[in-house]
Amino acid sequence: MSIQINPIPIFNDNYVWVIDNGTHAVIVDPGKAEPVNDYLQQHQLKLSAILITHHHWDHINGLETLIAQHQCSSFGPVEDRIEHISNRVKEGDVVNLPELDLSFRVIETPGHTTSHICFFGNDLLFCGDTLFSMGCGKMFEGTPEQYIHSLNKLKELSPETMVYCTHEYTLSNIAFAQRIDPDNEAIAKKKSKSEQLRSHDLPTLPFKLSDEIKLNPFLRTDDQAFRDALSTKKNVKLDDEASFFAFLRTAKDNF
Repeated sequence: MSIQINPIPIFNDNYVWVIDNGTHAVIVDPGKAEPVNDYLQQHQLKLSAILITHHHWDHINGLETLIAQHQCSSFGPVEDRIEHISNRVKEGDVVNLPELDLSFRVIETPGHTTSHICFFGNDLLFCGDTLFSMGCGKMFEGTPEQYIHSLNKLKELSPETMVYCTHEYTLSNIAFAQRIDPDNEAIAKKKSKSEQLRSHDLPTLPFKLSDEIKLNPFLRTDDQAFRDALSTKKNVKLDDEASFFAFLRTAKDNF
């Protein structure tokens, strides 16, 4: 039986991802329980498991209620700030979801938080707030060295990987990307396509990893020409990927 993946919009710009086969469902980062329950009831789905990427409230606040109501398993990082996790997982662990005939490998991606993890398998990546379309999460707890290492691990995944992050930030991220790379026609095309989707209240997600590597400034820290051009334009010394990432992250924070 084939699977489908759909977003449940919550709050201002979050998505809870639902992976289902028409009978059973697995959800990712439920920041709120009620919209998830409404979706499950509407589509007559049984909740089998919950995947958690990190401890921020908008990703976990529905966890306790959903587990109590559905008696399902949960998988999340080794992190004391998250309660109600039945299976703590770390780098290289495999999460088996037999009801959906799926399995995901755990990838540790510190940077946004120190204990952030992603779930990868079947050319699908659920990456929480580590990577966004045309951007990345704020560096709340990690270091530039940690964060760039995490992003580089994701860049090594299959080019065909479809990336499911948890925020609709694409247009604001594109605005920043155009500020620092104004002559990039491919970014302009992505902006036009994204604006069209949002005008119909459709998500800009997921996105294909191979496309993102070419356009997302935070995935282009190994692009020497890009780095040199910005270094000259901004009159800053950018010696390596970590310093370039730190520069980009600070610039985006102040954008």
